[in-house]
Amino acid sequence: MAATTMPLTSSTGLGGSSNSSRKSSEFENETLPCRTAPNLCGCVACRGGSNLGSKDTALLSLAAFNLRDRDITSKSDPMAVVYAKKIDGKLDELGRTEVVLNSLNPTWIEKVTVAFQFEIMQPLVFHVYDIDTKYYNVPVKTLKLEDQDFLGEATCVLSEIVTKQSRSLTLNLHGKSGHTGLRNLGVLTIHAEELVASRSAVEMILRCSYLDNKDLFSKSDPFLRVSRIVESGGSIPICKTEVVNNNLNPTWKPLCLSMQQFGSKDNPLIIECFDFNSSGNHVLIGKLQKSVADLEKLHKGRSGANLILTSHHGHEKVLKGQLFVDQFCEKEQYSFLDYISSGFELNFMVAIDFTASNGNPRNPESLHYIDPSGRLNSYQKAIIDVGEVIQFYDSDKRFPAWGFGGRTSDGTISHCFNLNGSAGGFEVEGVEGIMTAYASALHNVALAGPTLFGQVINTAAQTAGQSLSYNSNKYFVLLIITDGVLTDLQETKDALVKASDLPLSILIVGVGGADFGQMEVLDADNGQRLESSTGRVATHDIVQFVSMRDVHGGRISVVQALLEELPGQFLTYMRRRDIKPRPLHVAQTSGFNSNHEPVLID
Repeated sequence: MAATTMPLTSSTGLGGSSNSSRKSSEFENETLPCRTAPNLCGCVACRGGSNLGSKDTALLSLAAFNLRDRDITSKSDPMAVVYAKKIDGKLDELGRTEVVLNSLNPTWIEKVTVAFQFEIMQPLVFHVYDIDTKYYNVPVKTLKLEDQDFLGEATCVLSEIVTKQSRSLTLNLHGKSGHTGLRNLGVLTIHAEELVASRSAVEMILRCSYLDNKDLFSKSDPFLRVSRIVESGGSIPICKTEVVNNNLNPTWKPLCLSMQQFGSKDNPLIIECFDFNSSGNHVLIGKLQKSVADLEKLHKGRSGANLILTSHHGHEKVLKGQLFVDQFCEKEQYSFLDYISSGFELNFMVAIDFTASNGNPRNPESLHYIDPSGRLNSYQKAIIDVGEVIQFYDSDKRFPAWGFGGRTSDGTISHCFNLNGSAGGFEVEGVEGIMTAYASALHNVALAGPTLFGQVINTAAQTAGQSLSYNSNKYFVLLIITDGVLTDLQETKDALVKASDLPLSILIVGVGGADFGQMEVLDADNGQRLESSTGRVATHDIVQFVSMRDVHGGRISVVQALLEELPGQFLTYMRRRDIKPRPLHVAQTSGFNSNHEPVLID
């Protein structure tokens, strides 16, 4: 039986229920493989023989064994957190794994990246937590660790791992601050791998036929897990497909494997087919061992490979069920930085809620109150926090800025008016320009209502759509800041579905104490894509929502939680349309300006 690993997008939280054996389709929309999977290097006998350079990057794979069981009706749902320990003793979080349901022996798929620096000691601290099931679908990056059960801690120095011939180190887990106690808290194994910079990837459509049925009252719900065999003979999981419900002849959505995941086309992979159970006790239907080169041969020969099931006595049984490769293609997979460094830009836009539910701006209790002492209100804070990050990706720093839900100077209620009060232009200069226009609008626009997003989204989409005719290297980011409940939910869905074909992402920040349940629907982090009133489904998720109330005081800032999905949305758009980064020769240094800065020519 395998443990349930949660979907590995940065927004993925804990899914399923640990006290239920009911079938679930929580993975049905999870089509992407793990984003940070490994490429294994050869063994090294000593640090001098390592392929890791003094400024290279290592990927840490984690597995634990014999963890404490903190749940009553089921097993623990563990997640690991990796920290770098600073000189002053403070811990700097490097990353978190996904959550594995119902397992005391988890092998996590999500890797943690560490910059290897030969010239300094790099103490690492590993914490393992049992995640409470009430945090279903909460992104792991936003989980408050103090609300979870602590399972154990381990410490080491990075060089201790990379100098091992196996690149693996097993540590005993103990209580915080080194307290071992009398109880055995289990062990943690860390495996380090070199991160090889390669854009090569293969995309495959995998299919199985005549699978054995493992269910009594329905058909199996199969999914595939792909693992890479390491030098020691063990394996490390690198990706999995979505679950196909009630089907013994499933065809899964396209699976993309990067060179960093499979290493080379001749490296052996283990492909396991499981019948999904929400309890975490997945039933193995069958497995086989093939390299990427073998899978390519299956595709070319239009032939299948039989699955094998090993009995408790070690005997291998060849099953009737077969694996087929219906599609196989090699491609280059570019990173977010590949695009940004070649001249692609993020164009920032902002829309601010001027509905009456914010309260009279002259009242200190109002969400729009401008404090004479300089203390920022929630709207100002959101503008600065997000704008200061994105502005560096926008060359001219001229930002469209709108308001909605306010009564303008002509006495009409507008659901998309220019924040600067100009009848002709909606752009302002930089983040300071947004702040100035916002403060001015509070004196010239009366708060009204209702809360409608549709017109603002359509206006932003029109701007993004117009850019396609003259410039394909722009991607637009609309920040909507609101305090209220939507009145036009379906109209907003329609606008978002239509905009999902455009180079546009929408960030929504909720301020105040309203119920923002509708925003979670728009965010679509549960895997259910938005559907318009005509039945059209969004091309992909373009919305990210964060409530300032929920992340206030947490370790993860509003801007981090809000922007974490943006690079993925950007890449999804570019890859779907086969838009590649501009060639390096398109932007070349031609000289220096008067400030001795490089000047680029297009």
